[in-house]
Amino acid sequence: MAPLHVRGKPGDVAPFVLLPGDPGRAQWIAENFLENPRPYTTYRSLLGFTGTYRGLPVSVQTTGMGCPSTAIVVEELAGLGARVLVRVGTCGVFSDALKAPELVVAQAAIPLDGTTRQYLGGKPYAPIPDYGVLEGLVGAARRQNYPHHVGMVVTEDAFYSPHHGQAMAPFGALAAEMESSALFLVARMRGMRAGAVLAVVNQVGDAQFVAPELIQEGVSRMTKVALEAFLQIEA
Repeated sequence: MAPLHVRGKPGDVAPFVLLPGDPGRAQWIAENFLENPRPYTTYRSLLGFTGTYRGLPVSVQTTGMGCPSTAIVVEELAGLGARVLVRVGTCGVFSDALKAPELVVAQAAIPLDGTTRQYLGGKPYAPIPDYGVLEGLVGAARRQNYPHHVGMVVTEDAFYSPHHGQAMAPFGALAAEMESSALFLVARMRGMRAGAVLAVVNQVGDAQFVAPELIQEGVSRMTKVALEAFLQIEA
């Protein structure tokens, strides 16, 4: 069956895929990091591009915001040949010890979203990245000498209601975001490998994000980390 949303054809999507939420960021990554990027889908602004990074075929596929959209995209990427998925997104942190443009590599995602709950029928589950992908991301961040933190993130549905996520900080959660738990779960279910590296853009509860140049530096760093990790990972 042809995918309903990620309207690519077999062969359009590379085995290695970066997953930003923002279509503008997907285009920016494709134009600034990939050689000879070409678009394969624009439907619903879920922009997708495929090119190469240091000779490795890589795709960049927009997920949109939140777990419902992310789950749809990941399900359809499975049918298009994707094998290794890395979310390159942003996060809000729970402590002023973490600052932009530092990175957070997700070791696990606390699933406070409704999408994973629906998939699981309410059964308890611990969404975690593939260990090899996690190891690759941490290793790449170290090789690039980028300040980074490895730990749990909270995946939430309600951006403007962060109270539940912040309540997980005493139990080790570093940051809040909106997609990783669904990515980790669906990738496991469909035989793919997944991870997530996130750029810090604010402290949860702040009235605004940090300066745009700090966000852009974090986005550049996390993209470099993910792409360098791909070079060390087997599809």
